[in-house]
Amino acid sequence: MDIKKLIDVILTSLNDGKATNIDVYDIKKMTSMSDYMLIASGRSRRQVSALAENLIQTVKKYEVHAIGVEGKTEGEWVLVDLGDIIIHIMHPDSREYYQLEKLWGR
Repeated sequence: MDIKKLIDVILTSLNDGKATNIDVYDIKKMTSMSDYMLIASGRSRRQVSALAENLIQTVKKYEVHAIGVEGKTEGEWVLVDLGDIIIHIMHPDSREYYQLEKLWGR
């Protein structure tokens, strides 16, 4: 699947789940680990976990499988690694504390 199309699928999934503050970063020139990074927030730990699970199931329909998933049980900060795209779904408190946007130059 084309990476731009996959980003659209991910954004649709997150929007359908009512994620907030969704940001997309092109990180190709900053690191070799991935091409894009998305950061989104859920309003509760339960919603963060549900957003991640829905995202994983949605991309599977397009034959895209997560390389790794971390933090889904806790729901504070879930990382979904799709290879060329890494998605961080965070509780607002965790997002404020870690400030990934500043880490990536925003």
